[in-house]
Amino acid sequence: MLRGLMMDRPLMISSILRHAALYHGTATIASRFGTEKPHRYTYRDAWARTRQLANVLVELGIKPGDRVATLAWNDHRHVELYYAIAGIGAVVHTVNPRLFPEQLIYIFNHAADEVLFVDPMFVPLVEKLKPHLKTLRTIVVMTRPELMPQQSSLPSLLCYETLMDGAKPDFDFPEFDENTAAGLCYTSGTTGNPKGVLYSHRSTVLHAYGFLAIPGMEVRSHDTALVVVPLFHANAWGYPYSAPIIGASMVLPGPKLDGRSVYELMEEEKVTVSSGVPTVWLGLLAHLRQSGARFSTLKAVTVGGSALPKAMIEEFEQGHGVTCIQGWGMTEMSPLGTVGTLAPDQLQQPAEVQHELKMKAGRAVYGVEMKIVGPDGSERPRDGVAYGELVVRGPWITAGYYNDEQANIGAFTPDGWFRTGDVATIDDRGFMAIVDRAKDVIKSGGEWISSIDLENAAIGHPAVQEAAVVGVPHPKWQERPLLVVVPREGRTVEKEELLAWLSDKVAKWWLPDDIVVMEQLPHTATGKILKTALRKQFADYRLPGAEAAE
Repeated sequence: MLRGLMMDRPLMISSILRHAALYHGTATIASRFGTEKPHRYTYRDAWARTRQLANVLVELGIKPGDRVATLAWNDHRHVELYYAIAGIGAVVHTVNPRLFPEQLIYIFNHAADEVLFVDPMFVPLVEKLKPHLKTLRTIVVMTRPELMPQQSSLPSLLCYETLMDGAKPDFDFPEFDENTAAGLCYTSGTTGNPKGVLYSHRSTVLHAYGFLAIPGMEVRSHDTALVVVPLFHANAWGYPYSAPIIGASMVLPGPKLDGRSVYELMEEEKVTVSSGVPTVWLGLLAHLRQSGARFSTLKAVTVGGSALPKAMIEEFEQGHGVTCIQGWGMTEMSPLGTVGTLAPDQLQQPAEVQHELKMKAGRAVYGVEMKIVGPDGSERPRDGVAYGELVVRGPWITAGYYNDEQANIGAFTPDGWFRTGDVATIDDRGFMAIVDRAKDVIKSGGEWISSIDLENAAIGHPAVQEAAVVGVPHPKWQERPLLVVVPREGRTVEKEELLAWLSDKVAKWWLPDDIVVMEQLPHTATGKILKTALRKQFADYRLPGAEAAE
């Protein structure tokens, strides 16, 4: 092969913020905290502070390849750590504070973190964990001196801003192999120990490019993006890298994600785009219904983490004129996989047709290859009807879990595609639809029932806030669907009324055998409904009529 005569320049994460400082220097990052006053500065300011922070890291003895943990919400200091840690060749390990203590202990020890940067509100949590952490030697509290904890069982706590005040202002970020590890994020798996996904500089930069290449997303330099998705979860879906590349301003909301707080922040900061899990948007929409408030600048929201209900699309788009887009991906995919933006001809279709299309997970972003395969590994047709296991590959998709050979067993096909664990269809235009998680699909009398489709239909009822469907044992049909719902505030859910509502929306044999009303549903640390907890809770549930079938 004839090699091209092009420069071989490594893709470095540090180069993103350098570019933003030079060419989008006046765009801003606005932060909210649990206790501090709001903070705002420019990309030019962020670049200067990130260079200071790199000197702090070196003084703390952090070397290339070391894992440096963060236990923090979304604010400007967390973004500085994203760039400074990776920039010196170390690995930023974002830790989810919502995980159970035993999971956190496992994650810290498995990653062998030596230094931890922690928000003040999580210091009590670290106090409980510290006796079990084998490698942690240094803890830095991400705050100002006057807000440092007055008493703590943790020895020699360091203050972020005190370290910054004493740091040299200049730092030349090195260049090295672009395949060097840059970030580490553990899956919040519902079974077994969490699994580590180790991102590289190359994969991270390419993922950011991929995000900006999505047709119809339209995140541009004039936009202000509210980063609702946590910085501790899968690179915050790429926003900390893609926004600086294009020059979009960022708003980082801290821990307050209730509907009223999110709405007020959107209005105060003139937010135009945002991304988050359905639970956040359900809270936001509930606040709008109760208050009668309206958006003045918001133009689009992206929903990910779990299926996008049709009712949510309708409320955002018809009720508020805000485009609602579904995205799908995984921690193992950095996480971007598909986005449900429509083609030009589809945008000419009636709203009802568009909404049906938007309920699908969407088309693959360039850089992601995907197909569905049968039990024998053969590819299934792209006809929108045939379903199979969804497998993917690409330059920002994991090639193996970090230091975990057991987890790698069965995670890949013989020819190297990553097995997502989702059951899906793909149509002739490339639109992928998740039928269900392989472990969540309900097998009734030899046929499959999609819990996702049932849940989406139930959420369309005006009295239903959240819905989950699990399979429970049945003596004749093996499994039958049980629908568990949370009513909207001030509303009640009647079983017969809801069944009647569902009767013309799903196949008759899909209708749930019973409906249970609860005050709240269990959620994972990233906001997804925790189906494993529901299956355990209702493992011995007796469905109406089950005894007669025995």
